[in-house]
Amino acid sequence: MDSKKITLLCPCLFGLESILNYEIKKIGGENIQVMDGRIQFEGDLAMVAKANLWLRTAERVGIVMGSFRAETFSQLFDGTAELPWEEWIGIKDQFPVKGSSIHSRLTSIPDCQSIIKRAIVRRFENTYHQSYFEETGVKYQVQFFLHKDIVTLVLDTSGAGLHKRGYRLKSNEAPIKETLAAGIVDLARVRPDSLICDPMCGSGTLVIEAALRAMNIAPGIHRRFAAQDWHCFSNRIFDDAREEAIAAIQRDANFLAYAFDNDPQAIKLTLENASRAGVAARIKTKQRDLKDFTPPDRPCIILTNPPYGERMLEQNQAQELCREMGHVFAPKDNISYYIISPTEDFEEIFGRRAMRRRKLYNGMIKCNLFMYFNQHKKETSV
Repeated sequence: MDSKKITLLCPCLFGLESILNYEIKKIGGENIQVMDGRIQFEGDLAMVAKANLWLRTAERVGIVMGSFRAETFSQLFDGTAELPWEEWIGIKDQFPVKGSSIHSRLTSIPDCQSIIKRAIVRRFENTYHQSYFEETGVKYQVQFFLHKDIVTLVLDTSGAGLHKRGYRLKSNEAPIKETLAAGIVDLARVRPDSLICDPMCGSGTLVIEAALRAMNIAPGIHRRFAAQDWHCFSNRIFDDAREEAIAAIQRDANFLAYAFDNDPQAIKLTLENASRAGVAARIKTKQRDLKDFTPPDRPCIILTNPPYGERMLEQNQAQELCREMGHVFAPKDNISYYIISPTEDFEEIFGRRAMRRRKLYNGMIKCNLFMYFNQHKKETSV
């Protein structure tokens, strides 16, 4: 099965599809299909390991078992039972089911879970010629996605979501998701020799993701994945991929980041998280209020996720913060600003229009990434 082509599915946050598409191409994914909020592609078992280790903006990596129309529970049962589950799941293994349904006739998640579970059991009864399955072995998480009456069934290879890199054990009150931070870092064109600054660093996610990208450190290098326990990955596939990732780290990169915040606890969190991520030597921290911020004299990229009124501050305080940013983030040659905010009238409050903006989602919060840079500097967008 090692060299056999399999179909993989990676969901992502809305707005990051084109970035994830590029990432998948970079690791060798084939026959890529881009959809809203997810990308499907092909590869072998080694690709499963590479995707989990390297994809910065994917939420998880699933192996597609099959996809078919299911307008009734009977169609859902029959379609599921026709798939070759025994090629992956052993006679003693666990196979819990979870999923979602959007714009489909089958709306009851518990009923869909039950039908799919029974269909897999029926398949195993015919394959293994027994009626009881103890499910005490390795866990194979079955996931279903019902969208407009088309069901896609996958085996989740990641386990915990890929945004859980392992470096952020604790966070401040309103953190930015690691996968979203990685997307912003990509849009800001962070390079191995970039200087980055976050004047409101929170728990340090943006500067840490920037350091990981600049130094070519695989985001999943410090964590385990569910598929590492699967029988088909027992021949060092993940170990080999991890060793290759370690060898690919660019330790000679000249990257440097400054992380400021007026909260001493945020500075402490940033240092702790950067240390766990292995990039503490590249991130300089200091407790500093936004009003005291001045951009460096050398070329620099400012990345920041200011506190949102919905979570940490009242709306008027959040707006005052936008005005303050407008004052201290003055236009300057060789300084670029990338600010993510859900504030609808951000540009008006900030005091000038962004050169570019990108609609993104921070969890369930609809945001825009406002991009300000030297108008004479040629920028390309994904």
